[in-house]
Amino acid sequence: MRPRHLRIRPQFQALLAGPAVARTAHFALHRLSADGLARAPEPTQALFLPADTVWLGAMVPKRWARRAVTRNAIRRQIYAVAEEISSPLTAGAHLVRLRAAFAPAQFPSATSAALKRAVRAELMTLFGRRGA
Repeated sequence: MRPRHLRIRPQFQALLAGPAVARTAHFALHRLSADGLARAPEPTQALFLPADTVWLGAMVPKRWARRAVTRNAIRRQIYAVAEEISSPLTAGAHLVRLRAAFAPAQFPSATSAALKRAVRAELMTLFGRRGA
């Protein structure tokens, strides 16, 4: 089942209000489980209807990826890896946030194959650490 994408600012804010459940050198994963959504205040519950669905968002700030082509490539990798992981995401809302820049000296091209491999490997690690 494909996850539904987070679209509006209040959805992102609801996820960023809590701590990250997993981190790597460049990414952080924020999550509200289906149980957490059920216990959340009414306005937050209404943001994620239906609640028994997997919601996924990608936050790639311009601060950490200056070029639009790089931001879009990282965002595409986030959604692709989330669909391909061996243990699917549980029902609830998930947000992957880029929290540090990839070294421009190491990846001079805006969307090189090496950058995509590095992003994919780190995302696999991140989703492996996500816990229950």
